[in-house]
Amino acid sequence: MVAQEYVKYAGGCHCGAVRFEVEVTESVEVERCNCSICKMSGNLHLILPKSRFQLLSSESAIQTYTFNTGVAQHYFCKVCGIKSFYIPRSNPDGVDVNVHCLDTLPANMEIVDFDGENWEKNAYKLAHKSKQP
Repeated sequence: MVAQEYVKYAGGCHCGAVRFEVEVTESVEVERCNCSICKMSGNLHLILPKSRFQLLSSESAIQTYTFNTGVAQHYFCKVCGIKSFYIPRSNPDGVDVNVHCLDTLPANMEIVDFDGENWEKNAYKLAHKSKQP
């Protein structure tokens, strides 16, 4: 088994007030979720360990939104309103980046459907994504 190298990708919100970097492999699996908030926002989820995420901008540019259990921390730019990343309920030890908010996309992305409408039955399928390989 060949170890994959990690590549840095920059990303952020529409206006640039929120900027971040992530380290991921060139081949990634991202989720398209059908829960209420993801359907409305069109988020494509790239879940990674917190150690592979770095916020480059000030936290003062970010507003937090929570609902339901309050575990997920949805971070929005205070200026343009874009949610470029958040702390997901499925992986509170990780970060979930909206792939649409990366400046360039990983070379190989596989988009898989995730049944977030039935989150309680399916969350276990994501738990491994925030763990270090």
